[in-house]
Amino acid sequence: MSGAPGAAILGCAGLALSADEVAFFREADPFGFILFARNIDSPDQVRQLTAALREAVGRDAPVLIDQEGGRVQRMRAPHWREWAPPLETVQAARSVEAAARTMRLRAEVIAAELRAVGVDANCAPVADVASEVTHPFLRNRCYGTDPAVVATVARAVADGFLAGGVIPVVKHLPGHGRSHVDTHLDLPTVTASREELRAVDFAPFRALADLPMAMTAHLVFSAYDAERPATQSPVMIDVIRREIGFDGLLMTDDLNMEALQGTLAERTARSIAAGVDVALQCNGHMDEMEAVVAAAGRMGPEAWRRGQAALAARRDVVADVPALMAELADG
Repeated sequence: MSGAPGAAILGCAGLALSADEVAFFREADPFGFILFARNIDSPDQVRQLTAALREAVGRDAPVLIDQEGGRVQRMRAPHWREWAPPLETVQAARSVEAAARTMRLRAEVIAAELRAVGVDANCAPVADVASEVTHPFLRNRCYGTDPAVVATVARAVADGFLAGGVIPVVKHLPGHGRSHVDTHLDLPTVTASREELRAVDFAPFRALADLPMAMTAHLVFSAYDAERPATQSPVMIDVIRREIGFDGLLMTDDLNMEALQGTLAERTARSIAAGVDVALQCNGHMDEMEAVVAAAGRMGPEAWRRGQAALAARRDVVADVPALMAELADG
């Protein structure tokens, strides 16, 4: 399979690429890149950075970001709009249909702001179903506690991004809502039965299985695999592919998160061996990126097929942001 890029999505250290980063990215040729607050200053600066990332690999690689709105958004005022937390927005709406309309319009505005600076993939919608045990790190990023509501709003968000030319990355498969701890710090175990998981947690993801990209969850689902988190479990990747029916590009959540054990190379190798298509490593530290790239290798034929299909979802769009904002104001 000649021509396939590396099976990794990588961060970078700062506001501009160093010569060492350029040389490394040229050699490693990762599938894509991801930006964080440390990489964001002004629109002109972000445009220059995204152009430099693509120039380093010599192709139109995807550049991802987490721009959910609320607490998780890397691009902020004064250059970009600030948004209320998704759960608050959905709960404040007069109906599910009104919530979906508001969240779709909001997603189209976010997409316009992203495309204007060269970002063309967004790690959203969040299709996790919230509950009374959901850890605060996630709860107000969710769209509700009813799987049908979550599926409806998440579809609207994904449609808004796609209409704006941005690839949505639905997260966190097969469902993160039962996590009572922060996976940045610890590994949660979900003890719900297969029946409960199918009826609640998996349901929104089944409804969104046609989307082009998704991110895994660092959770153990003991009803299926009591030993390994979903990101590293062949059993859970099979659930994602067969039971949920997702055939898009599947990327890990950040491999630096402490929910996972072992070295970064081990974390990467386990994830790829389990069936994840692409490893995500976010902090931009050169030695860690080198370890991930070496362990991930190149994208296999099926992974690259999915990657190309995901990239085909991008398109050039000239959005009428004032009109979208006027619609939002009208409720």
